[in-house]
Amino acid sequence: MENIVLHRFTYAAALFVLLSAAFASAAERPNILLVLCDDLGYGDLGCYGHEVVQTPNIDKFAAQGLRLTDCYAAAPNCSPSRTGMMTGRTPYRVGVYNWIPFLSPIHVRESEITIAKLLQGNGYDTCHVGKWHLNGWFNLPSQPQPGDMGFDHWFSTQNNALPNHRNPYNFVRNGIPAGPLEGYASKLVADEAIRWLDDRSGEKPFFIYCCFHEPHEPIATSPEFSSLYGNGEQPSLEAHHGNITQMDTAFGRLMKYLDDHKLADNTLVLFTSDNGPAMTRWHPHGSTDCLREYKGHMYEGGIRVPGIVRWPGRIKPGTESDEPVCGVDFLPTLCEVSQTKLPNDRILDGASFVPVFSGKPVKRTRPLYWQFNYAGSAPRVAIRDGDWKLTAELDINDQGNLTDITDEQMQQLKTARPVSYELFNLREDRSESHNVSSQHPEKFESMKRILNAYYKEVQEEGPVWPAWEWPRYEGKRIEWPSYPKPDLPRK
Repeated sequence: MENIVLHRFTYAAALFVLLSAAFASAAERPNILLVLCDDLGYGDLGCYGHEVVQTPNIDKFAAQGLRLTDCYAAAPNCSPSRTGMMTGRTPYRVGVYNWIPFLSPIHVRESEITIAKLLQGNGYDTCHVGKWHLNGWFNLPSQPQPGDMGFDHWFSTQNNALPNHRNPYNFVRNGIPAGPLEGYASKLVADEAIRWLDDRSGEKPFFIYCCFHEPHEPIATSPEFSSLYGNGEQPSLEAHHGNITQMDTAFGRLMKYLDDHKLADNTLVLFTSDNGPAMTRWHPHGSTDCLREYKGHMYEGGIRVPGIVRWPGRIKPGTESDEPVCGVDFLPTLCEVSQTKLPNDRILDGASFVPVFSGKPVKRTRPLYWQFNYAGSAPRVAIRDGDWKLTAELDINDQGNLTDITDEQMQQLKTARPVSYELFNLREDRSESHNVSSQHPEKFESMKRILNAYYKEVQEEGPVWPAWEWPRYEGKRIEWPSYPKPDLPRK
């Protein structure tokens, strides 16, 4: 009898321990706040060496967490970069080859699985605020919208805030146009995230994907911030620098909310940018911190971006890592920290960078990979393996109008081959000034084989889109539903 009782007690105790561990594990799943800026350069923050731009909130945040020195976007411009981040797959697998104009047939297809969809299925409340840019037919049933891609709540624009960051009229909230709004985009985006947090029951962990429009053009900056950088003698520079400080202030409000509501200790916060700075004749003021080229290019200035992570109790404050991390790594990373299963029916190009939180290297089965057929210098593909980066031009003819889709473009997408390779050692030459392929022939040939095989695999998977001519709606005021309805099947 004693043995039976003992066995029952032992079984009950074991069951209690298992259940307690399960409940504790579920309770420990962190809230997640992923903050993405638009066209913020590698050197545009104080904590990344800018000596003029004031970013006190982000600098404080970096001091509380981990600063990544070798953080990369998934692509050198907006839509492809965001696609890679949301799906964990290089955007040329998904079919997002360039930025998506309004009314374009290009979109992240419903068959793709996003971070939000995975977390939503694992018990997270999910919210998107800010720039979306993963479809062309925004807020129309022909293409998946943020709500179809895993977001319970969304307050979004298709691309830029219009007419600029001040008093935008093109936000949509859960499928309903928000109409003309008063204020600046970064504050409106932060306000919406805070309002959504206030309205939640608080029983589930949350995931917020906060996409600031700043400092992408068309820029509009409050005099409160532009005046920090001059008295109007350099209006373009003052507006650009002030725009970043304006975004920093909105970011600071989000951090304060987490502190005030005792959420900070169980919230993983990640901060990064979608690509390098845009260097235009109107705003040539972004900084790459001496990296080569800028947005739209496959050299470091176009793809290396700020990356900061804070997770109290899990990440030591004030730390730094030079381990390479890429936008496609965010999905597997957030799945690991949230105890969410990864999809096993498709190729994921990213790997979890949770080991970096404790100073360990990422365990990769494939190198980092980028492709951009519309690169400013030339169509290129590139890989990074350790300290080594190999790039190659693609034998593509003139792409023509970079916003249109032509049959010739789609044909070249499927037939182009890598040519004219360059090998760089980024540890010794972060500015990519010296092609060392002839000095390291074995490394060059090895990486060349890997790049060519990877490129072929991606090339075969990427879909072909129908020919389309951009109607040039960008920058024009469009009232729902005043534009033509699409005659396109949903995919």
